[in-house]
Amino acid sequence: MKGFIDDANYSVGLLDEGTNLGNVIDNYVYEHTLTGKNAFFVGDLGKIVKKHSQWQNIVAQIKPFYTVKCNSTPAVLEILAALGTGFACSSKTEMALVQELGVSPENIIYISPCKQVSQIKYAAKVGVNIMTCDNEVELKKIARNHPNAKVLLHIATEDNIGGEEGNMKFGTTLKNCRHLLECAKELDVQIIGVKFHVSSACKESQVYVHALSDARCVFDMAGEFGFTMNMLDIGGGFTGTEFQLEEVNHVISPLLDVYFPEGSGIKIISEPGSYYVSSAFTLAVNIIAKKVVENKFSSGGKTGSDEPTFMYYMNDGVYGSFASKLSEDLNTIPEVHKKYKEDEPLFTSSLWGPSCDELDQIVENCLLPELNVGDWLIFDNMGADSFHEPSAFNDFQRPAIYYMMSYSDWYEMQDAGITSDTMMKNFFFVPSCIQLSQEDKFSAEA
Repeated sequence: MKGFIDDANYSVGLLDEGTNLGNVIDNYVYEHTLTGKNAFFVGDLGKIVKKHSQWQNIVAQIKPFYTVKCNSTPAVLEILAALGTGFACSSKTEMALVQELGVSPENIIYISPCKQVSQIKYAAKVGVNIMTCDNEVELKKIARNHPNAKVLLHIATEDNIGGEEGNMKFGTTLKNCRHLLECAKELDVQIIGVKFHVSSACKESQVYVHALSDARCVFDMAGEFGFTMNMLDIGGGFTGTEFQLEEVNHVISPLLDVYFPEGSGIKIISEPGSYYVSSAFTLAVNIIAKKVVENKFSSGGKTGSDEPTFMYYMNDGVYGSFASKLSEDLNTIPEVHKKYKEDEPLFTSSLWGPSCDELDQIVENCLLPELNVGDWLIFDNMGADSFHEPSAFNDFQRPAIYYMMSYSDWYEMQDAGITSDTMMKNFFFVPSCIQLSQEDKFSAEA
C-alpha cells in the first residue's frame, strides 16, 4: 500500500466501520518498527471529500482552483480533479501533472508572480491561457511569449502592502493599475479580471471589504480601456475550519451581490490550498537520538533546575516534511504514540530534525513524558507544504505515504460525483483486523 510522491500507482485502503485512522497508524508504526523506523504519512482522502462538500455548502458561488504546490501527491490531485475543482499552478511541472489527469486548460490558471520565459511558452503551447501579473516587466514577457494570454491583474491587499519586517510581497497598488492597463492596451494583452490574496495569517476578515472595493475599481478602470472583464480571483488564505469559511462568506457574500452580482457574467474563483489537504495527512516520526540538558525554563514558579530537560532528534525535519517550519509556525501539536499513564511526569522538551543544524528545530518547547530512542511521535495537520523533494542531507529518505478512506466517505464521494475510472482501480478493501495488504482488491462495481 506504499505510495510515493512521484508514484501514480498508489493504492487506497477502504476501511470498514470497525477500523479508524488510529488503527491504521498503529499498524504502520508496528510495521516500520520492524523494517527500519522510517517516517511515514497516512493520508485520509475522505477528509478532502468532506472539505469539498463543506465548500459547496457554504460558498457554492465560488469555484475552487486548488493550489497544486501545496500538496501535489497523485491521490490528492486525482480526487480533486474527479470532484471538478480547477487547479492553480506555479510551474510547468505542475501544469503537466494536472493535464495528465485530463483536466482541461480552461480549468488551469498559471499563478506564478515571476514567470520564466520558457514556462510562459509552455503554457501557450498547452493552451493554459489564464495567468496572473502584477508589474510591467511580467506584462511585457507575457506579451512577447503568449499571444493568447488572458491576464488577471494581481492587486495588493491592506494586510500585505508594505509587508511585515520588510518581507517581499506581491500585488500591485490600485494607483499603478491604470498604468498597467495602459501598457496592456499598447502591448495588445487581454486583461480579463482581477486577483487579490488575503493571507491566512490575517485575522481581520474586513480586509476583504477593501479588497473587493478595490477590485471593483479596477474592473471599472479596465472598462474605460475597452477590456471585457469576466473573472475575479479572491485568492487563498482559507485555514480549513468551517467557522473561518462561514465568517469570510458572511463578509464577502453581500459585497459580491453588490459589486459582482449574479448575472453580470463575472466568474468568481478562489485558490484554496491547505484548506483541502492540511487535516487529511498525519506524519509519524521516530526518535533517533536524545540529550539531557540543563533546564532553562521555569515551571510553576520554580526554576525547574532539578528536573531534566530533554532534546529529542527525529528522523524528519525542516529539510524534509517540516520545510514550512522555516517560514511559519508549526500548526500541529506532537502526540506521543506509546501509551503512558495519566500521572506520569512531564518534562520540558524540544524536538529537532536529524541534520543537527540550528535551523532544524521543529518544536522549541513542549511538555512530554520521558521518551526513548525508537519511540514514535505523531503530527496531525501535515498535509500542506510537506511533500517537497528532501535535501541531500546524509541518506534522508522521503517518507512513504499510505492512503486510506472510510467506507462512509467512499459512498459520500460517489454522491459528490466522483467518476474517475482510474481512481476506482486504486481502492481495495481493508477488513477491521487491519491486514493492510493488496489482497481482497475492492471492485468499483461492488
